[in-house]
Amino acid sequence: MANKTRIDTNNRTFQLVFSAVMVALATVLSVIPVVQLPFGGSVTLFSQVPILAVSWILGVPWGLASGLAYGILQILVGGIGNFSYVQGILAYIILVFADYLVPFTFLGFAGLFKRVIRNPYAAASAGTVMVCVIRYISHFISGATIWTEYAPDTAVKAVLAYSASYNATYMVPETVISVVGICAVIALLSKLTSKENSGKKIAEKTAE
Repeated sequence: MANKTRIDTNNRTFQLVFSAVMVALATVLSVIPVVQLPFGGSVTLFSQVPILAVSWILGVPWGLASGLAYGILQILVGGIGNFSYVQGILAYIILVFADYLVPFTFLGFAGLFKRVIRNPYAAASAGTVMVCVIRYISHFISGATIWTEYAPDTAVKAVLAYSASYNATYMVPETVISVVGICAVIALLSKLTSKENSGKKIAEKTAE
C-alpha cells in the first residue's frame, strides 16, 4: 500500500498559498455579516478564524503577515469610504491604524501560546481571546478619538462609555464565534492527523 504524501507546513510554496487562500476566505466572510451595526463594526460568521488558523498552523510570523494583508484588504473593500467622515491627518492615521492595521494584524498572535499551554484547545482559546481584546482596545481608542460625534453626549465619560459599550456589542460575540471556530479547526486537524497515523500503521503492517 502506497503511503500518502504528508503536507509539509514548512514548505514555502505551501505557506504562501495557504496564507493567500486564508486571507481571501477571511475577506469574503467579512463582507457577509450576521449582524451589521449602524456606525461600523459587525458580527461575522468566523471571518477571523482563517487568520487565526494561519497563526496556529504556520506560526506567528505568518499569522502577522496574513493579518496585515487582511487589514489592508479591509481598508480597500469597505474602509475607504470612512475617510470621508473624518478630517485631518491625525484622524486619518488613527483610522488606518486603530480601525484596520493594528486590530487585524495582531490577529496573527493567536498562535502565541501553542508551545506554552499543553492543551491545544486552551492554548488556541487563550490566544484568540487575547487578540480579540487587543482588537477591542484598538477599536475603543478609535471610537473615543475620531468617532466622538456619534456619542450621545460630548462629555469625556459619556464618550468613553459609548465607545466601550458600542465596540463590545460586536466584539464579544465575535470573540465567542472565533473561539468556537478555531477549536473546530484544531479538532479537524487532530482527526486528520489521527487518520494519517492509522494509515501509516496499516501500511507498515501490510509491508511486513
